[in-house]
Amino acid sequence: MSETSGPSEWQQRITGEWFGLPAVFDADGNHTGFNKVSRSSVFADGKTTYFMQCDFQNTGPLRNRFEIKDFAFGVDDAHRNRIYLGPDFYGAGQPYGALVDSHYYSPAWRADINTVNHILADGRTQVYSSLLYEGPTIFAVFNGVYRMATDYDSNPDTKSEIEEFLALERKLSARPHVLPDRQSGSWRGECEMYGADQEHGGSVEVEVLHNPLDLVRSEQTWNFHLGESVNSFSYLRTRIGNRHTYDGPDLHGNAIAYGRALYNTLHHTGHATKVRGREFIIDSDYTMAVVWWFSEGGRVFQVVFGTLRWHPGGG
Repeated sequence: MSETSGPSEWQQRITGEWFGLPAVFDADGNHTGFNKVSRSSVFADGKTTYFMQCDFQNTGPLRNRFEIKDFAFGVDDAHRNRIYLGPDFYGAGQPYGALVDSHYYSPAWRADINTVNHILADGRTQVYSSLLYEGPTIFAVFNGVYRMATDYDSNPDTKSEIEEFLALERKLSARPHVLPDRQSGSWRGECEMYGADQEHGGSVEVEVLHNPLDLVRSEQTWNFHLGESVNSFSYLRTRIGNRHTYDGPDLHGNAIAYGRALYNTLHHTGHATKVRGREFIIDSDYTMAVVWWFSEGGRVFQVVFGTLRWHPGGG
């Protein structure tokens, strides 16, 4: 807990209590259960404290590891970073507007964690994922969608809404990241751009063209419309189970999906640029929340994120 003159911009965005039912996956991407969570980040008396209550509805060896339920830790968010002061989590998160990218350690879970939280335009829906590591090796993944409320305990209508949301998440959260396999179309939407300095760099119109070749292969093209200029990148994409490959001509790489969330790494042909991404299917309409980190030589120079909506055919 740290004393500051007022809540940070990110702290203001996440005020309230967030409810979710993230799916839990093992290292190979097998769904093992859920983690029913309510969490809040509270600024009071000049201090920020993060609270999290968990109910692991999980089977297999991961159940024992994650049985610890309740957490609290101080946060110093007076500057660009949200520094986690323990005792339950140590590390830091970097906010980029409505996105925070956190890297921290949990002594209770014995896990090094990379968490990404993206607050959507409605201000009360959050797309969440955590990759849990031992050294460089992933041993578990959590991901799901959260909904925010400020009067869950006092308003029956709010409580009913949240419970209906959690019931829907139970149906959706373990679904695999499988794109339309018999229908062409595109994902389109406006994304925000931030530099490595966490300064807002404007917006970009993103279009991902999708043309299935068969049930597991498709041709895709990314179009980034920035003013009058368009940057386009094409590749052949193949899915084998929850593994995906990208085989040029413009981008080469691979990915693994943990339920609805796909984590990919792509390399540009003939350039030093690499893209690391999280592409998350939110609902049954293939709406996708995307986050892409662009880097050169391991140094991130731009973060792009937003919500893309699926448009079948040429519409």
